[in-house]
Amino acid sequence: MITLLLDLPQLKLGANELPYSIPIHPQLVHLTLGLVIIAIAFDIAGTFFSLGRPLFKFFGLPAIRSGFYDVGWYNVVAAAVITFFTVAAGFFELMLATPPTTPVSDWGLDAKTTLLLHGLGGILLLAVITGMALWRGLQRYRWRIKRSRQVQWSYLLAGMILLGILYLHGTLGAQLGDEFGIHNTATYLLKQGRNPNDILAK
Repeated sequence: MITLLLDLPQLKLGANELPYSIPIHPQLVHLTLGLVIIAIAFDIAGTFFSLGRPLFKFFGLPAIRSGFYDVGWYNVVAAAVITFFTVAAGFFELMLATPPTTPVSDWGLDAKTTLLLHGLGGILLLAVITGMALWRGLQRYRWRIKRSRQVQWSYLLAGMILLGILYLHGTLGAQLGDEFGIHNTATYLLKQGRNPNDILAK
């Protein structure tokens, strides 16, 4: 697959082994992370709305419980959609990566193992985030449609676990760029005492 991609005449790779100057996957990853974090945080805030009501009154904020749940719902749906593009961009960039063979990460893994775990983990997380969106939709429109607390406790617990897994998985991705220099990230080049502008702008 890598050879086929490299043989395409229209695919001109730059110094970072990509046909564009800045990797797309990390940008989309942070969008996915932000959407998931906001979704879970606002569902938690909606669930514990009564505890925060005095604070809202103190600051003069016209907050309502359903508003928090609206934010949680729309953000988890957006996360499920964006994550498809995040994973697709990740696999495209993964196929163009040339992992080094000598160093190991802080976790004691080599670059190939880290790439494999990060790639497989991305697919699993896509399935989990999509499942969370479906679960959230069933609660909103079917199971708990007439209840003031729109989400189940088990959903919130699963969301907190998901945030922990996203942190670990994101650390694997950060190691690829920071410690292995996959696609010549700016951090990696700066650690080597090189100017990213002189290398990546070519």
